[in-house]
Amino acid sequence: MLDMGGRLFKTCAGVTRRSMLKAGAVAMAGLTLPDLLRRQHAAASVTGSAVSSEKSLILIWLDGGPPQHETYDPKPDAPTEFRGPLGSIETAIPGVRLSELLPRHAAILDKVSLIRTMHHRNGDHFAAAHWMLTGFLGSNAVNLPPVNPSAPSVIAKLKGPRTEGLPAYVGLPHTHSVGLAPGYHGAAYLGVAYNPFTANIDPNQPGYQVPNLNLPDGVTIDRMSDRRQLLNAFDQVRREADAAGMLDGLDEFTRRAFEMVTGPRARAAFDISGEDPKLRDRYGRHQWGQCALVARRLVEAGVRCVTLTFGGWDWHSTIKEGMERQLPIIDAAIATLITDLDARGLLETTMVVVMGEFGRTPRINATAGRDHWGDAMSVLIGGGGVRPGVVVGSTNVKGEVPRDRPVTPADLIVTIYHHMGIDPATTFHNHAGRPIPIGNNGRVIDELC
Repeated sequence: MLDMGGRLFKTCAGVTRRSMLKAGAVAMAGLTLPDLLRRQHAAASVTGSAVSSEKSLILIWLDGGPPQHETYDPKPDAPTEFRGPLGSIETAIPGVRLSELLPRHAAILDKVSLIRTMHHRNGDHFAAAHWMLTGFLGSNAVNLPPVNPSAPSVIAKLKGPRTEGLPAYVGLPHTHSVGLAPGYHGAAYLGVAYNPFTANIDPNQPGYQVPNLNLPDGVTIDRMSDRRQLLNAFDQVRREADAAGMLDGLDEFTRRAFEMVTGPRARAAFDISGEDPKLRDRYGRHQWGQCALVARRLVEAGVRCVTLTFGGWDWHSTIKEGMERQLPIIDAAIATLITDLDARGLLETTMVVVMGEFGRTPRINATAGRDHWGDAMSVLIGGGGVRPGVVVGSTNVKGEVPRDRPVTPADLIVTIYHHMGIDPATTFHNHAGRPIPIGNNGRVIDELC
């Protein structure tokens, strides 16, 4: 699982960090931002994709599998061993309750919607993550490499960035799914041009900057450990490079990459130092909260898709302590993101989706935790034209299975495509040359339209 700082540890499946990262290393080995821009340009030249001013997507990935009972589908009338250790509270939608540890969510729930009957019946971290992020059952713990592209990668390919000079797809604070990088957030057979630009940042630390860019004369961000020196070095390198004509020797994409990180537009998007301290407090003075703020700034600047990976949800034991630790942080980050987008007029054009790979077992286990459960889970979705104040489906009194209106991962992915203006019948060819419709026969969730 992932700890709160983003460090990776052994998963419950017994797969180590090293083995997981090795599986995803080939696609991104040595790939810098200029490389990504070159590939994106080459692919766009073939597909004809162009800059667009349409909608953006912020996908918040709760890696490890969040418990539905302690978040978006509490069961106050269930027996204690199912109800769990937390209470529930009323929300802005009459008759709908959330976990007592999500009071800020409760206050703004009428601005978004819930899907309470998401299900796929798979308890494998890898298979479930692949299914939820792509809409396809493909990879698993035995066969780790991604088989299908993630929804954000598809959107990045078909829509491109909303503003020239910015990436179409960014991952914060890193891009991992079950420890794989970029894993099932990546582009699979679409090619590395549509993998996310992974910033690997902690905006809660003073003086952070965007990594993964080799600057002229061999200066790399990774070599500059002092963060204050880093800020000064950007200005110094930029001045010296311009004066010496060094930028003239760079190709178009290296120059664009340099400008992307050092130029005023990108620096403004990633730089939160000018934000109102009270707003930063509301997001939460934590890596997750400050990354949510950066996500807002990125879509505001013109990035098409942003994935926020918040890991550490695989609570097989002591779930009460885990939820008391993590829920207040995502409560502040997610609720403030939604209200901030709304206040700036961005919620109408920015879809926010909160989900993990599966839910947790309805019955509390012998170690006071919950195990893997794919039969029922909850998803928060709102903005970008999604009808607000809707609860799609309901589970039975113990939260075991959908009581009505079951929703599949393909249905969710197709609904995202629908709101992003993408035809789910669009077909790409995989590495074997087989045509694959991106929607995988999913159906739009009409209640959200």
